[in-house]
Amino acid sequence: MIGAGARIIHVDVMDGHFVPPITFGPLIVGAIADLVHDAGAAIDVHLMIERPERRVQEFVHAGADNVTIHVEATPHVHYALMKICEAGASAGAAITPATPADALAEVADDLLGVALCMSVDPGWGAQELIPASLGKLERMRSSLPGQVALEVDGGVHRDTAAACAAAGANLLVAGSAVFASDDPGAAYREIAAAAEAPFESR
Repeated sequence: MIGAGARIIHVDVMDGHFVPPITFGPLIVGAIADLVHDAGAAIDVHLMIERPERRVQEFVHAGADNVTIHVEATPHVHYALMKICEAGASAGAAITPATPADALAEVADDLLGVALCMSVDPGWGAQELIPASLGKLERMRSSLPGQVALEVDGGVHRDTAAACAAAGANLLVAGSAVFASDDPGAAYREIAAAAEAPFESR
């Protein structure tokens, strides 16, 4: 993907508790860190795990440039974000489809580098983007400081990328739309081009 132009590698970490699937941990992040960084790209770790404040430093030390935690996964969102920043990475916070768009208001000004809007229910690939997510993206963008990146994750492909970008997202996460393709590099380039194209609502 980096050869196709991607500059951020998004790594989904799942614990089998916050979401049913289990993926991988800091060892895998550490295994790819030099390859990603030497190619001029960054690692964006998305923690879909319970009590992420207990693990964030491990992922930063393994090579994560940004670590995003879920507000639904901890009672200590501010503390978790602070721990990420103290470890030397950019801090992100994600919200699931049922969480209100203004849930990040209290941490947006001083700690937040990335706000992640889940446009599907977290934990499973190949889902369709929930249409209401586009309005939610707009509300999030209007309420967030300009320096906070707005990321969208779920159901992003060449037919939804333009609408996501028009709604305010400037980081788009694509999984199955790229890796289930016969030509992942071409699929990535199609999505990137769609995100930059003018969007007309229908």
